[in-house]
Amino acid sequence: MESQAGIRISARAFVQSLVILFVLMMVAGLLTRIVPAGVYDRLSLDGREMIDPASYRVTERPDYPIWRWFTAPIEVLGAPGNLTVIVIIIFILFIGGSFAVLDRSGIVRAAIGRIVHRFGREKYALLLVISFFFMALGAFFGIFEEVVPLVPVMVALSYSLGWDALVGLGMSILATNLGFSAAITNPFTIGVAQKLAELPPFSGWWLRVPVFLVIYVLFAIFLTNYARRVERDPTRSPVYEEDRAARGKYQSLQAGLGEDAPHVGRALAWFGAFILIILVVLFVGPFIPAIADYTLPLVGLLFLIAGVGAGFLSGAGGRTVGRALLEGWKGLAASIPLILMAASVRHIVVQGGIMDTILHRASHPFSQASPLVAVLAMYGLTLLLEFFVPSGSAKAFLMMPILLPLGELLGVTRQTTVLAYCFGDGFSNMMYPTNAVLLISLGLTSVSYPRWFKWSLPLWLWVGLVTVIVLAVAVVIGYGPF
Repeated sequence: MESQAGIRISARAFVQSLVILFVLMMVAGLLTRIVPAGVYDRLSLDGREMIDPASYRVTERPDYPIWRWFTAPIEVLGAPGNLTVIVIIIFILFIGGSFAVLDRSGIVRAAIGRIVHRFGREKYALLLVISFFFMALGAFFGIFEEVVPLVPVMVALSYSLGWDALVGLGMSILATNLGFSAAITNPFTIGVAQKLAELPPFSGWWLRVPVFLVIYVLFAIFLTNYARRVERDPTRSPVYEEDRAARGKYQSLQAGLGEDAPHVGRALAWFGAFILIILVVLFVGPFIPAIADYTLPLVGLLFLIAGVGAGFLSGAGGRTVGRALLEGWKGLAASIPLILMAASVRHIVVQGGIMDTILHRASHPFSQASPLVAVLAMYGLTLLLEFFVPSGSAKAFLMMPILLPLGELLGVTRQTTVLAYCFGDGFSNMMYPTNAVLLISLGLTSVSYPRWFKWSLPLWLWVGLVTVIVLAVAVVIGYGPF
């Protein structure tokens, strides 16, 4: 029987994620019954909503019945901010359909085969270069979600070079997240937070560049050591059994392109041209207001056009392309309820009226702390809120009005506060199961969330140590200009 094309979410990974997210929804619901409701007043600044940090007050608990905990995944489609959830769902369907066409028409195997043939003897150098490239995308341009289309390609490349799905995830989405977090000019975290702090745009880069390089070295050591271990003994991979079926699809990459080489070459040229267009959109998008808010759906649409067009140019007929599209959409259909459940955790907390209370109570204990304790508490508070509000820019408008005056009262510079916020916002993105990008990325592979968490935890511990040291240095030197 012919295997289905495209990306498949394994039943085991789906069930594990489903259980974890359901438990989180119930915990969020219970918190709405335990934590008092409260609210901050909101102010408008340049069309953006901000919190008045001195305005918190306890309010009457909203009438939020228990049965709505269970309907929250449906309610988020009609809640404020629902457009983001809908865009993400459409985006992954575009990606899934396009990749299925590329898979069915043999273009993925041909492209990976050429890369393996060219760099097969220099594969660890290739691993380091690819990882640095993806980290730079996050650090300079704030790119994160937009890299998802390349995850299956990097996983396929990893298989072809003798590694596993974890290495593929590592050198693509994980590398991008690390760069996004160790931001240099990330417009969505550094840019927004510095604007709210009235700091010169992208000032303080002289400290953030060394931080980026240190994080890259840590990551390179972590990933290459793991890749070498798996190459020596594939059974040491935590996803060895899950990967076996996927590996089989790419075992014949080295065999050449066969009789369809001219058609595949033409299809690859088409696909490569669109990849360049996508990269241009990713680079310029953050700096052009007209397209900044539409970068994600635009990238998804371009990737769909690239895949479908390449499928036709490869010689695959309309029937084959249409069948592949349907298989791709079917393969990712299971990710939709997971994304809705992840979004519903925040929805439950907001509808229960306790989001502002969580923020207030978390910030209050360190109002009399030393500068070092205060900045570390800011870091921890951002890590906590990241669980409920994954968006970096949205969280900046929520938190900075509270963190900035607290920091100044306790002798913490605004630049250091921004740094603590950016560290807390970014490095947890690939840890929390409420982050849609993590769920999508894992869903594109054979990796379940528990295995991912266990595999990446040692890296996060080292990253945590480095960031704490950097924040301590920032406090000591009065990291500024102010």
